[in-house]
Amino acid sequence: MKLVIIESPYNGDVTRNVEYARACVRDALLRGEAPFASHLLYTQPGILRDDIPDERRWGIAAGLAWGAVADATVVYTDLGISSGMIEGINHAAHFGRLIDRRVVTRRE
Repeated sequence: MKLVIIESPYNGDVTRNVEYARACVRDALLRGEAPFASHLLYTQPGILRDDIPDERRWGIAAGLAWGAVADATVVYTDLGISSGMIEGINHAAHFGRLIDRRVVTRRE
């Protein structure tokens, strides 16, 4: 399985964006990939709070660290590209990791 980092929006309409990120993870799984969406993991209650700047930075740094083992960064664009996503895209480009832009093919 190809290891992929999922980039999708989190900030803003968090409820909608979490639902969308889950659809992105499902889409990647249906494509036979092993996705990692740090913004879904690290923002769960009791882990990190995205509204606290230091904790947001820790979460972003931890997510970017996974790039060392990822085969690609997958950027889901249905809802646009956020500043956090741009940081992930730039990180992938800097390290020469494949960047795949896509939309969710199936939602349930």
